[in-house]
Amino acid sequence: MKVLVVEDEALLRHHLLTRLSESGHIVDAVANAEEALYQTREFHHDLAVVDLGLPGISGLDLIRQLRTNGLRFPILILTARGNWQDKVEGLAAGADDYVVKPFQFEELEARLNALLRRSSGFTQASIEAGPLKLDLNRKQALVNDEPLALTAFEYRILEYLMRHQQQVVAKERLMEQLYPDDTERDTNVIEVLVGRLRRKLEAQGDLKPIDTVRGLGYLFTERCR
Repeated sequence: MKVLVVEDEALLRHHLLTRLSESGHIVDAVANAEEALYQTREFHHDLAVVDLGLPGISGLDLIRQLRTNGLRFPILILTARGNWQDKVEGLAAGADDYVVKPFQFEELEARLNALLRRSSGFTQASIEAGPLKLDLNRKQALVNDEPLALTAFEYRILEYLMRHQQQVVAKERLMEQLYPDDTERDTNVIEVLVGRLRRKLEAQGDLKPIDTVRGLGYLFTERCR
């Protein structure tokens, strides 16, 4: 998933960028609300982590602006303010959850994963479609409870398509899930990876859940739960 981190403290911003990247996310990390608004105008994100104590435009005002702009991805607040009034104000502004500083990264990651599951319509730490199952915590695919050997990129594509079942996903959107740098993106790579993914699925009971929608992208057609 693609995560936007808005945190003005350089060390914490770098820490979040590093740890979230190691967890398999593509991360845009910025220091202020102005940069965050630019990122959301130019690129798609699946989730945002926003510090309330930003310089200039506050984190609360940023959240309000994102919601006014029609962006509906989950937002998790980072705050050094532990009183309940600040938490209520953040949630009222449009945030979905909060973590109080200092925090353990494991708690932050668990809350982010829960937000991503809910935003995709899933409540469990797994997604299932017939004999195919994704373990979202272990980042592992299984067919009939047997592990399916996928590369990290193949898994990311499969997870994104399954999270967006019955939706046409453009190649460019999938590229954003794989590469944080625009210069590395090549939609031909997506065609190769989807082709390999299809062959691996078909070898496990002739599974064919990924359709190509010519000129638009890919569609995961099986009903997930």
